[in-house]
Amino acid sequence: MKKFKKIGFLTLILTMIMTMLLSGCGSTQSGSTQSTAQGSSSTNQKIKVAFVYVGPVGDFGYTYAQDQGRKYLESHMPNVETTYVENVPETADSERVFTDLAQKGYNIIFGTSYGYMDYMVDVSKKFPNVVFEHGSGYKTTDNLGTYFDRDYQARYLTGMVAGKYTKSNILGFIAPFGTPEVIRNIDAFTLGAQSVNPNVKVKVVWTNSWNDPPTEKTAANSLIDAGADVLAMHVDSPTFAQTAQDRGVLAIGHDSDMSRFAPNAILVGDVSNWGPYFVQVVKEVMNKTWKPTQYWGGIKDGGIIDITPFSSKVDKDFQAIVNAKRQAIIDGKFDPFSGPVYDQNGNLKIKEGDKATDDLLLSINWFVKGVEGTIPKS
Repeated sequence: MKKFKKIGFLTLILTMIMTMLLSGCGSTQSGSTQSTAQGSSSTNQKIKVAFVYVGPVGDFGYTYAQDQGRKYLESHMPNVETTYVENVPETADSERVFTDLAQKGYNIIFGTSYGYMDYMVDVSKKFPNVVFEHGSGYKTTDNLGTYFDRDYQARYLTGMVAGKYTKSNILGFIAPFGTPEVIRNIDAFTLGAQSVNPNVKVKVVWTNSWNDPPTEKTAANSLIDAGADVLAMHVDSPTFAQTAQDRGVLAIGHDSDMSRFAPNAILVGDVSNWGPYFVQVVKEVMNKTWKPTQYWGGIKDGGIIDITPFSSKVDKDFQAIVNAKRQAIIDGKFDPFSGPVYDQNGNLKIKEGDKATDDLLLSINWFVKGVEGTIPKS
């Protein structure tokens, strides 16, 4: 009887142990299956995204705005890992940088400056499994798309403000290179200014650099000395606005809100918001729906380009006029390059009732009537 009880007790213990082991095995198997399922989900794959910048992230202009977009991407997509390389010249050195990033396994590479174009075309062909996006370019390949904003829309609006508040009827514009992008924006700014003040002239000074604060300061002073009392630019730093404030004249910002650097000078500015587009590209790559398109978004497209808040120096009634024109652009009822538009020599370039085509705007190489200056070869 005792022996039977002992055997029964041992059997009970063994049964309990086996049950626990089997239960443990079931738990481990379940956890493994869950982990595998998560790993195969597109929402949990790590996507590596790299950005190549022509200037420093602290320029508080174009590169700063692009980098704010990178940070937006990280904050809105936690499964994305990003990196950036700044101060990369628009030379063969950029090709080395793009190649290095592709070799390091980055899935998507954004090249943010116009001069990278041909180098990105070459590198994209060597790495067909990497997605490349080129800011402001016009060439594509099977895995290279382009993106940019229609900043000329905001330029027209800020030009209206400059034209309203100039007393000398001379506006100064600091420009880097004679690319279609820069020319297009000088023209749009001038057309906007002339829409409220037909007597306006726009003087242009070239710096031959996207980001060179000392040269930009010299250019700003030379324009002020030539009679300009409102300054605008297409370079990257707020140096021009600080110089304007020091000299007691006004300024129009570009790429980011520069009012904090020269609150007594800045009237308004254009501002770029790249983040939503970066998120869109990453989602398309993850969903395998990405294609090498040529994206060119305007004010109506989620705020990729817009104007900053107005300075208190801009009266409310005129703010309403500018905002009404902004809404007309959004609604498709007005285009900054609506004819008639004449070039510097008085030649009719866009007929009354017509508006500029995208092909014309992407290749424009002439100044509108009212711009004083010549376009250098770029």
